[in-house]
Amino acid sequence: MSWVMSINPWATLVVAGLLEVLWASGLKNVGLQRPLTSLGVLAALAASMILLWVATQKLPIGTAYAVWTGIGAVGAALVGIVVYGEPATAVRAVCILLIVAGIVGLKLFSGAHA
Repeated sequence: MSWVMSINPWATLVVAGLLEVLWASGLKNVGLQRPLTSLGVLAALAASMILLWVATQKLPIGTAYAVWTGIGAVGAALVGIVVYGEPATAVRAVCILLIVAGIVGLKLFSGAHA
């Protein structure tokens, strides 16, 4: 378990969040007809959870979870717009920017400096 404590928790959390974007976006393409895609989504889900756990060993749980879900929400919204042709309205852009501002604020004021 000592190796966990040597990992940068913020970098780990960012990777966990990006993996969340991957599995959440991949949910549109899972099914029995696509077993490899489904396994890839499950692998990304498992890896994301494990890395979130690693990050929470040094970061406050509330901050880590909020940042993880924020990265996932912003990333999935952007994938929806870019890949799946979902609407890119000004209101959605403002809401995405508000989520990003919240993530930055949580990072700046978390009290965890790693």
